[in-house]
Amino acid sequence: MKKSPYTAALMSSQYWLTTSLEELNKAQWEAICDGCARCCLHKFIEDDSIEEGMESTDVPSEDGAIHYTNIACHLLNQKTCACTSYEKRSELVPQCVTLTKENLEHIFFMPPSCSYRRLHEGKGLASWHPLLNKGKKTKMHELGISVRNKVVSEANVDINEFEDYIVTWPLSEID
Repeated sequence: MKKSPYTAALMSSQYWLTTSLEELNKAQWEAICDGCARCCLHKFIEDDSIEEGMESTDVPSEDGAIHYTNIACHLLNQKTCACTSYEKRSELVPQCVTLTKENLEHIFFMPPSCSYRRLHEGKGLASWHPLLNKGKKTKMHELGISVRNKVVSEANVDINEFEDYIVTWPLSEID
């Protein structure tokens, strides 16, 4: 697939070094996503203080543990690590969290490798990020950052038995 001249301009400008997340335009914001799909994994928060009806971005108590599973959303293309219905994902999966400039303060549930989280925490983009690799995900896949070949679809598991699918690899941060 040929990259558009605009995508190439985004990569060469290194705008993420000089522009805060809050100041990014839509194209710049979208390009920050590395496409690893770790955010598409089911996560469970172990926190007795969480009340029914809390938003998924509400911060749990300090002792609330987040458990990642290798259970992926049914909309995820496991080979490309992309959502098959990206524009309609929030309609089709109401609990899908869409990261925005407004909810950046509450991204505790995103894995440490998440590019939005890394930039928000002042760490910069990881060396494997597509913006630093000619727009390609190859290095990310080779390093095992993406969910490729590591997940099962929620359509194929009993979500009530999530404990059997808890994994720690989404918490790893290479770079």
